[in-house]
Amino acid sequence: MHPVEAKTILSPQNGMNLYRGCTHGCIYCDSRSACYGFGHPFDDVEVKTNAVELLEQALRRRRTRCMLGTGSMTDPYIPLEEEFRLVRRALEVADRYGFGFTLITKSARVLRDLDLLQSIHRKAKCVVQMTLTTCDEALCRKIEPHVSTTRERFEALRTLRDAGLPTVVWLTPLLPFINDTEENLRGILDYCIEARVRGIVFFGMGMTLREGSRDYFYSRLDRLFPGMKERYIRTFGNRYALASPDDERLTALFHAECDRRGIMHDNRQIFDWLRTLEPTPHPTLF
Repeated sequence: MHPVEAKTILSPQNGMNLYRGCTHGCIYCDSRSACYGFGHPFDDVEVKTNAVELLEQALRRRRTRCMLGTGSMTDPYIPLEEEFRLVRRALEVADRYGFGFTLITKSARVLRDLDLLQSIHRKAKCVVQMTLTTCDEALCRKIEPHVSTTRERFEALRTLRDAGLPTVVWLTPLLPFINDTEENLRGILDYCIEARVRGIVFFGMGMTLREGSRDYFYSRLDRLFPGMKERYIRTFGNRYALASPDDERLTALFHAECDRRGIMHDNRQIFDWLRTLEPTPHPTLF
């Protein structure tokens, strides 16, 4: 890791990255792509030591509350969070100023902050988003080696449900020829149904690759799935979007099952809901 002093923290869409880079080691990670302009090795995590102070300054100036978010580029609950506690401190600031919050993670470490998540939800709105890609624990350990297993994430979703917090699952990516099966899709849907998730973000059966992320992904395929890299190159060439050969059938199955179970599955509807917080003035602290 290496510390930095950030100049700003909130994006125009009210998102933030308290860390930059990740140590989860997911083989398909899009954040490794060259287009994001990392000036350091991806696993050498940048820690924005002044992030919480910048956040408080920004919220103090706001006249209306809104939803804040983190986790789109870097999982907020990487192991470094145990030491620096930037996520917890950011949640404390959001709670103090009455702002809503949503975060995306693959870690059951989110339960450490259950007290703050509940407090934010009582005052405004708090949604935990959890990525699930495979119901096979052994495969999970291969493609997402340094993170909570799918079963651990599912148990976290159930704990969040019992605590009264709404959740959303990201069912992506589904890697062609690896986890793009009906058995896997139904297994994850079963988890989502039991955990009573509010919505499932789904971009079809497949994945995306571009410069940077492609090289890393292929290097891991060579080690974990001998011969798979050559199969990808034969099938997809240098395409950005790599759709599963069974995409059409399994996508139809996904939407039909979500309709039957009353789970939101229109991505635009989910994203609108995640961004929506009734814009009321927040109380001054002074």
